[in-house]
Amino acid sequence: MQSTPVAATTQPAAFTEKKYIVTLIFVTSLFLLWGIAITMGDVLNRHFQNVLHVSKAESALVQFSIFGAYAVMGIPAGLFMKRFGYKNGVLLGLLLYAAGAFLFIPAANAESFGFFRIALFILACGLATLETVAHPFVAGLGDQQTSDQRINFAQSFNGLGAVIGPMLGGYFILRGGQEHSNDLESVKMLYIGIGSVILSIALAFTFVKVPPVQDAHSIEAEQDAYAVPTDPADLKHPKTLFQHRHFVWAAIAQLFNVAAQGGTWAFFINYGVEKMGLVEENAAYYFAFSMVMMMVGRFVGTFLMRFIAPNRLLAAFALGSMTMCLLIAQSFGWPSFIALIMLNFFFSIMFPTIFSLGLKGLGKHTQQASSFIVMGVVGGALFPPIMGLVADKDVAAAYYLPIICYAVIFLFAARFSKVR
Repeated sequence: MQSTPVAATTQPAAFTEKKYIVTLIFVTSLFLLWGIAITMGDVLNRHFQNVLHVSKAESALVQFSIFGAYAVMGIPAGLFMKRFGYKNGVLLGLLLYAAGAFLFIPAANAESFGFFRIALFILACGLATLETVAHPFVAGLGDQQTSDQRINFAQSFNGLGAVIGPMLGGYFILRGGQEHSNDLESVKMLYIGIGSVILSIALAFTFVKVPPVQDAHSIEAEQDAYAVPTDPADLKHPKTLFQHRHFVWAAIAQLFNVAAQGGTWAFFINYGVEKMGLVEENAAYYFAFSMVMMMVGRFVGTFLMRFIAPNRLLAAFALGSMTMCLLIAQSFGWPSFIALIMLNFFFSIMFPTIFSLGLKGLGKHTQQASSFIVMGVVGGALFPPIMGLVADKDVAAAYYLPIICYAVIFLFAARFSKVR
């Protein structure tokens, strides 16, 4: 059988098409919204230590509640998206997000750490749904060759949300001297505001007309310079999802990636207070600045991917992350604290790039694969409590542990990310 000729690649593929611009803007805003929610959890981690008198290891259960929801909701969200479409998947995610935020009202009134964890779990089920839907959604809003660029671009706004989160938390929750700095009233009021904003966005999205979305990761679209050409035998006897080695390794790499990310963020403020002598509010602002570095890293990564293969850039950034962790663990003062801030720059591109590499060439399995890769976020639930046990003795020494995670990511990028 004569193969279909591949179009010349003298002209670079467009970032997106005009018909997708409104949808792309709206879906990109979702990345910002869950960035705010994720990093607010790290502010709550510290605040619950103060107000509810829990240890670092116990307070890390905040991350367990948030990231554990991804393990529970990943597959149901994917099935919902496959049955009812991208738009309804987004609406479901926003409604769960808002419901969890409003549950902070009875949780604060009861002054119950367990109740807060339930509220965070429901909120995070919304985040998991949004992540499951948004990544393949953004990938499908244009040509396959630019899907890595679109996902990293959208994730840059996740970085902006990650900046806003600790700034909001630092000002409204951790700021010393305010009337409710030592209770839960400020937490309750802040999440009432967040829930109201999310409901408003859900209402607005109901009026957005979403054009038909192409499958950016279909086998037929996989004719870029990075992918290995499809074997004609695979078309007669197509692989099952788990026979795609690059997908399996992407799910594993994502688990270790979010494990390292969750642990790094959970104890950033503790590091600033205990090792640098900062007050909590100022430590939260430095945390926000570190998120600026993550946002910068994603914009830089999006640009560099025009010239460097995504897997090679991912491997280089994994090596940079390992170097930063070694410096952080030494407690060198400002050099180590700067390395802690710069760590966000180096792991900036990891989540979206692992996601995009894992979805390549999967065709009809793309949506199901998205669910499994999102479930890898459960690493952020499992790792912070382990780091917390070390951090209870020495918060700097806890940063040796993420090096293991970045080594796995390096292995994925260097050896196991290509489509076979």
